[in-house]
Amino acid sequence: MIRFDRIPDLVLGPLAGRPEADWYKAPPGKWCAAQIVQHLAIGIDGSGRVFESRRAHPPMRRRSRTLRQLLGDLVMLRLGWMPSGFRAPPVTRPVERPEPAVVERQLRDGVARFLALERQLLPARASDLFVKHPRLGDLTLPEWLRFHALHSAHHAGQIRARLAS
Repeated sequence: MIRFDRIPDLVLGPLAGRPEADWYKAPPGKWCAAQIVQHLAIGIDGSGRVFESRRAHPPMRRRSRTLRQLLGDLVMLRLGWMPSGFRAPPVTRPVERPEPAVVERQLRDGVARFLALERQLLPARASDLFVKHPRLGDLTLPEWLRFHALHSAHHAGQIRARLAS
């Protein structure tokens, strides 16, 4: 698994020095690289902002999770497999033609926010501060770090495939 701090290199590295047109290559009905980067940036930035807003909260407890959430936790967070074919939650869906420089900055800023939170909150708040994931239920900061690293690696493979075609 990749380290969280390596997400920008993993996701943006294949796009470095490429013409802007490459950011918009995609098979019919699929997201282009710019949309993939925006999707990742929205998720990382958004969950980081919620953690920021909650960092002063008193200790929290994880809400009960459904069987589906527990299965997702097992498959994704514990086994490290990101299944394909799920529609992204509406809040993380990209616009039709995102601006590469804007989504690159949003991704880098979101990663930097999470790294700052990691320094500020861990290990003291590793198991008593939660942010809800739309499919996995309440996750701790370490669980979100793992999710974002795995999710980014999954989508980085899609970006490489778009650029190879």
